[in-house]
Amino acid sequence: MSHYQHFNIPDSWEWTTLDDISNHISAGGDKPSVFAKIKTDNCHIPVYSNGTENDGLYGYTNNASIFDKAITISARGTIGFCCKRTNPYLPIVRLLSVVPSSLIDIDYLLIVLSSFTTIKEGSSIPQLTVPSISQLVIPIPPLNEQKIIAAKVNNLLMIIRQVDFFSEELQTTVSIAKSKIIELAMQGKLVPQHPADEPAADMLRRINPKARIITDNPHYPKWLCTYLVDICGFERGITFPSEAKRYDKIPGYIACLRTANVHDEVDLSSLWYISEEYLKGNDAKKLKAGDILMSTANSKELVGRSVIIRNLPESATFGGFVTVLRTQILLPEFFILFLKYKTLKGDFSKIATQTTNIANLNTKILSTVITPIPPRVEQSRIIQRVNQLFSVIDEIEASLQS
Repeated sequence: MSHYQHFNIPDSWEWTTLDDISNHISAGGDKPSVFAKIKTDNCHIPVYSNGTENDGLYGYTNNASIFDKAITISARGTIGFCCKRTNPYLPIVRLLSVVPSSLIDIDYLLIVLSSFTTIKEGSSIPQLTVPSISQLVIPIPPLNEQKIIAAKVNNLLMIIRQVDFFSEELQTTVSIAKSKIIELAMQGKLVPQHPADEPAADMLRRINPKARIITDNPHYPKWLCTYLVDICGFERGITFPSEAKRYDKIPGYIACLRTANVHDEVDLSSLWYISEEYLKGNDAKKLKAGDILMSTANSKELVGRSVIIRNLPESATFGGFVTVLRTQILLPEFFILFLKYKTLKGDFSKIATQTTNIANLNTKILSTVITPIPPRVEQSRIIQRVNQLFSVIDEIEASLQS
C-alpha cells in the first residue's frame, strides 16, 4: 500500500504526486510590457490570468513562456479553476501552469485536478502555490485506461451540459407558454362565450351606473372595455419615517407589507412592523382578502408587479411604495391575470413616470388604464382554464426536470 493512499484503488493503479508526473510546474509573473486587449499582428500570444470569465483570457502579447500543452489552475480569486491549454501562452498574476509528462494523459489530469482542487471564492482564502500544488497526491491508472476514463467522463460532461442547456430552454419555453395563455385569456380566446351569461355592460351599470364604457368587442359582444378607475378604487400606502419600523412584533404594532413582499404570492419572510398610530384609525389602510397589492414605486422592469392578498396570518397594513386596488367588478384571480398581462407587455413601465432610479405609477396614471371586462361567470371559466393549463405545464416541466 502506498504511503500516499487516500482511498482504495485498483491494483494496476498507483498513487503519486503531481510533481512526479509533471515536466514543469510554475506560476505566472507580471503583466507583460508588450500587451493588447485584442489580438493583433504583433500581439497574437494569449495572456491568461486567474478567473473563470472567458476561461481566464486577459489579453495578448508577443512572446509565450509556456509552449507545451498544459493545464492552468487559478491560484487567486476563483481558486482551483482549471483549464486545458493547447497552444503557446503567457500566464500572469501567479496563475499556475502544469505541463504533464508522457506518463499521464492531459485530459485525465484535467479531470483529476478539477476534482481535487475545489473552486473557492474570496480573498480571505489562502492562495495556491507551486510548492503546495506540487505535492498534490493523485491516483494514476495505466495510460490507456486514463484515456478511456477521460473519454467517458467528457462524454458524460457533454450530456450534462446538454441537459443544462435544455433546462434553460425549457424555462424559456414555459415562460413563453404561460405568457401566451394569459394573452389569449385577455383577448377572450381561451374559453367559449355562453349566450346565457349576463353581459359585462349590464353588470357594470348595475354596480357603477356612472362607469364609462369605452367600447364593446364586436367579436365577443358580452365583453366591454372601460377605464380602470371606473371599476376599482385605489388606496395608497401609509408613510412613516425609516426609524419607525421594527423587525419584531410588539403590542400596538402591525405588520407592514411593502414592495419586497410582492411576488407571485405574498412573501412574508421579511416583514416590517410599525405603530398602528400611523394608520390614524383608517381601516382602509388594512389589507383584506381579495385585495390586489401593486408595487407602484420600483425599478422600471418591476413597477406594476402585483399580488393577490389571500388569508394573511396576521393583520397587516401596507407602505407608501405600494397601492391597493379593490374592485367588485373583476374577480381577484382574473384581475391579477390582467395586471400580469400588462406587466408582461411592458405597459406599466411605458406609462410610469421616471425619477433617477425609480419608476412611479400614481393613481392618476392608473386611472386611465383601459381594462377589458368579460361577464363575471366567464371570468370564472377563464380562471379555471388558465389554472388547468398552468398545471399541465408545471407537470410537464417537473417530469422533464426529474
